[in-house]
Amino acid sequence: MSKQKLELTWIGKEKRPQLEPRILLEDPARSYHAKQRFSDADIFDNRLIFGDNLLALKALEQEFAGKVKCVFIDPPYNTGSAFTHYDDGVEHSIWLGLIRDRLEIIRRLLAEDGSLWITIDDNEAHYLKVLCDEIFGRLNFVSNAIWQKKYTVSNDSKWLAETHDHVLIYARNKEGWRPNRLGRTAEMDSRYRNPDHHPKGAWKATPLYAKRTGSEKEQAFEFVFKNGVVWTPPKGTSPRFPADTLRKMDNNNEIWFGSDGKANPSRKTFLSELKISDPPAPTIWLHTEVGQNHEAREEVKAINPDDAFATPKPERLLQRVLQLATNPGDLVLDSFAGSGTTGAVAHKMGRRWIMVELGEHCHTHIIPRLQKVIDGQDPGGVTVATGWKGGGGFRYYSLAPSLIINDRWGNPVINPEYNHAQLSEALCKLEAFTYAPSETRWWQHGHSSERDFIVVTTQNLSADQLQALADEVGEEQSLLVCCAAYHGVTAAKASERWPNLTLKKIPKMVLSRCEWGHDDYSLNVANLPMAQEEPVAAPAGKSTRAKKQAAPQPGLFGEDEA
Repeated sequence: MSKQKLELTWIGKEKRPQLEPRILLEDPARSYHAKQRFSDADIFDNRLIFGDNLLALKALEQEFAGKVKCVFIDPPYNTGSAFTHYDDGVEHSIWLGLIRDRLEIIRRLLAEDGSLWITIDDNEAHYLKVLCDEIFGRLNFVSNAIWQKKYTVSNDSKWLAETHDHVLIYARNKEGWRPNRLGRTAEMDSRYRNPDHHPKGAWKATPLYAKRTGSEKEQAFEFVFKNGVVWTPPKGTSPRFPADTLRKMDNNNEIWFGSDGKANPSRKTFLSELKISDPPAPTIWLHTEVGQNHEAREEVKAINPDDAFATPKPERLLQRVLQLATNPGDLVLDSFAGSGTTGAVAHKMGRRWIMVELGEHCHTHIIPRLQKVIDGQDPGGVTVATGWKGGGGFRYYSLAPSLIINDRWGNPVINPEYNHAQLSEALCKLEAFTYAPSETRWWQHGHSSERDFIVVTTQNLSADQLQALADEVGEEQSLLVCCAAYHGVTAAKASERWPNLTLKKIPKMVLSRCEWGHDDYSLNVANLPMAQEEPVAAPAGKSTRAKKQAAPQPGLFGEDEA
């Protein structure tokens, strides 16, 4: 049966990973917070997550689905160039599969009034746009902003000198989302003057006509001002105001005829009467407004001069994104944290943030950078523009190891690295329960509603123990019992005898759920397409060879930035 929709196809598109929803483990030694409060608005519950970003996104899904206001990502550009902190060359279809898997979870994390911002270059931008249309819906495409990342032209360019990147912008629900507007600048206000000392204050002259062809009546429109000037809209335009409005403006001295009184009439548009004074953002972002690559490198050099991150983004670029997409207190996510620019800027702007990074520069670059921001010792970037003085903090998390491993005989067992609390939290996540252990009821490890609970135990429960548990739960509540085993009753009899209990054995209850033991989704080698046999011309007497696929580079999509 043929497909009935437009879509981008590639080798291996149908293959999707069965992700294990890992729990997150905090390392207090790497978490950091200011030694004092600077204001009541200080934010301390930001999250820095070390680990594979696809697994991390899955780990965040249960708690943060529908709560993230803005996602900014700067994924590897797939240019074939090898960067210091990651290898950025992967066969095109593999790149598309990797980014697709992440975007699908990102969409579920976004709030209904949330938005996604992706920086990318020409190499993949247009394929990525079509892929995003598929995931977010073409109607939710907002814009493709052009960022001037270089202010110089490379004379040795073979074709055109590349000076820009793209910023693809999608809304979770475009009809319910509106970006903030840019603040007015002194330059904008300087265009308004008051040469005739009008009591309403500064104004600028604007046309009395609209640039559209009106009806025959509008095209024949004529108006006589009180000074005798007869005005008709230019050919191909129509009057912006009806006659009674023009008469009112004329009587209030709100029509300008030039300093000599002989110019074509125009309206005095007063600065004090602008209904929307702040302008919308344009789709071309000049380096003078949002920074460029050289500026970004200087910012990270100030943090780590001995090992500056190779491809950061300037803080002013992130300031523009967060200014348009968020308000103070909103939650921002960057799953390709790179040098930590998103978190640093979000922190200075009073936004909550979550960042994910797999590379060791999470420890060598991001943490030192954030510590300086929190301590108020980062004078660069947007510090002055935001009035940042310091404060707040973050919690450092790593992904828990896989819940299920094989023992020495090849049998799947619960990972012995898990303690009881971690096992309970992991099974709560797998069963879609909220992990919230009760201080008074030992059998309440989590809940899915006010009357539906879960308990996790590695014990082999007897019929007497189950009866006691059922009695304590009561008829008005229900309990999912996750245990190593139970004896003295069959599963069928158990459901009849204790209708308020549901019994499941661990680890059997979850064995078919996920790809256990898979810690790195940066490049799933198992999903690589097989090399095709392609005959090539060969010298006489020699056989042809199969065309071999180039060996892929590991490490993609675990690190950033491009």
